[in-house]
Amino acid sequence: MEALLVSTGIVALAEMGDKTQLLALILAAKFRKPWPIIGGILAATLLNHGAAGAIGAWLTSLVSPQTLRWILGVSFIAMAVWMLIPDQFDESEAHFAHKLGVFGTTFIAFFLAEMGDKTQIATVALAAQYQALTAVVAGTTLGMMMANVPAVILGDRMAHRLPTRWVHAIAAAIFAVLGVLTLLGVGASLGF
Repeated sequence: MEALLVSTGIVALAEMGDKTQLLALILAAKFRKPWPIIGGILAATLLNHGAAGAIGAWLTSLVSPQTLRWILGVSFIAMAVWMLIPDQFDESEAHFAHKLGVFGTTFIAFFLAEMGDKTQIATVALAAQYQALTAVVAGTTLGMMMANVPAVILGDRMAHRLPTRWVHAIAAAIFAVLGVLTLLGVGASLGF
């Protein structure tokens, strides 16, 4: 349950003001069809984070627990720093062939936008940390949906009201705490 809750919280916070949230706003404004956009976001996130979680789970079989602890601790601290760097969104990322329809366009745009994104990297690290693939992928997907569905439904009005600097600072603090606790070996007896 902890893996699900931590994964959900971290990704929901990390997504605030992220380029994929901006992409959700652009797609909502362009197509004005929220349900196919939401479906595309869900499908792309499940596929992307499922693969990222599998990589994280696989990493645990490659390295010793001590080495993994150091890799994860440093990764979480790096994520904390990365959270403080504002995302830039290139609107050309939102332009795809209209032949794909709203769902297809959203699916491809979100899948590609998530490649190497903070939330994908966080999914790899969380899956390795908790060794609970299903809970982590469910949590990161839920976090993505919590951040992006309101962006799709409420559109541009919501984006200007979010204190993204504070949200990113809180997410950075959570990543930093996770990193330090991991480096200190806190929770080693619990399996992470």
